[in-house]
Amino acid sequence: MKSFKDMYNQDVVAAFRTEHGVKNPLQVPKIVKVTLNVGVGRAAKDPDFLTTVENTLVRITGQKPVRTKAKKSIAGFKLRQGAIVGMKVTLRKQRMYDFLEKVLNVTFPRVRDFHGINVTGIDEHGNMTVGFKENLPFPEVRADEIERIHGLEVTITTTAGTRERGEALFRLLGFPFKK
Repeated sequence: MKSFKDMYNQDVVAAFRTEHGVKNPLQVPKIVKVTLNVGVGRAAKDPDFLTTVENTLVRITGQKPVRTKAKKSIAGFKLRQGAIVGMKVTLRKQRMYDFLEKVLNVTFPRVRDFHGINVTGIDEHGNMTVGFKENLPFPEVRADEIERIHGLEVTITTTAGTRERGEALFRLLGFPFKK
């Protein structure tokens, strides 16, 4: 079985070049990074929840997450500047490819009532964001070991430049879109 990176280099580049008339293989869009983001919201004051989120992200990605802080105070949300509002992990190179392969082959089939990814998740630059309502579909997370379930957001950044090129890249990579 081919790895995700080999599949991209051999199959996707050739198919994209023939579909879109691209002469140079370096013009074919590629995936630059994958970012996992968890917003902690109102639970930011609970240190147990922060450690739960941190441990979950470490299990899923194999990297320690960075705590993101509020840039400015917002009185309406009872938010102070410097308060922790979330955690994120950025994956690049081989870890990124391994994570994408795991998401496509293991995680999406385990999502409850999954009917495909909505095409509106692709922005005007060709990057895609997929939200998970709970962290249980990931194989590293065991339901009996987790005291609180939380959602997370996966953003895949590409060099596509436009929504159409990004969608074509994701379709060639095998991402399941709604019909």
